[in-house]
Amino acid sequence: MAPTDAVEVIEVNGEPATRATLRVPALSGYGHFTAMQVRGGRVRGLELHLARLDSATRELFGAGLAGERVRELLRHALREVSDASARVYVHWPEGDEDARVMVTVRPPSVKDGRPHGLMSVPFAREVPHIKHLGGFAQTYHLLRAERAGFDEALLTAPGGLVTEGAITNIAFWDGTHVVWPDAPSLLGITMALLEPRLPSVRRPVTLAGLSSYASAFITNSQGIAPVGRIDDVEFTVDAELMGTVAAAYEAVEWDVI
Repeated sequence: MAPTDAVEVIEVNGEPATRATLRVPALSGYGHFTAMQVRGGRVRGLELHLARLDSATRELFGAGLAGERVRELLRHALREVSDASARVYVHWPEGDEDARVMVTVRPPSVKDGRPHGLMSVPFAREVPHIKHLGGFAQTYHLLRAERAGFDEALLTAPGGLVTEGAITNIAFWDGTHVVWPDAPSLLGITMALLEPRLPSVRRPVTLAGLSSYASAFITNSQGIAPVGRIDDVEFTVDAELMGTVAAAYEAVEWDVI
């Protein structure tokens, strides 16, 4: 087999993807997915990923998705590859008796730990609690932010209410608590793992109130990074805070797939 950094696998229901089985993912935007980092054949928060897939499948298609089936398909796609970025996509074409599960395996990825700049945009995801397909607007705003010299787009609802990043969750530090925006958004797996392990609170955060926070950081499946600025508002990279967040994340056990 080729080295891990050259691996790219796409399987649908445990079989190599074909033109026929890729037709649904290519032509239908109705579905959902989860993204994870695999190290040594293990995943942080695996049960949260499985619960996310089951819950979204029930909501979108009216029936659940067994966690053991997902684990089996992940193991099959990974084979002897121990470190990777893996995604599980779920569709349910009309006429199929069960959900159609596509697993992709790519090289592992780690979030760049340098301070990130975020550009706020007036957009909030529809059905935000589901990690659904069809993220055109997110990609559009993310690319606009990158072209403007930022690293990520910060999505905001009417009134400048901060919700989430285009591909991240965001948290703020008020000197005492880690403040997660109380707004409709996706509960990312990394956020879900960190929130109970940190002195966390949830409350509304607005663009107008950003200057009241000393520091901020973003999270996603690739890890954690400090925020250096949002628009023209500068944030301090608090080494002690980031060390605490990193230690909390590192303390999370890796689950065997």
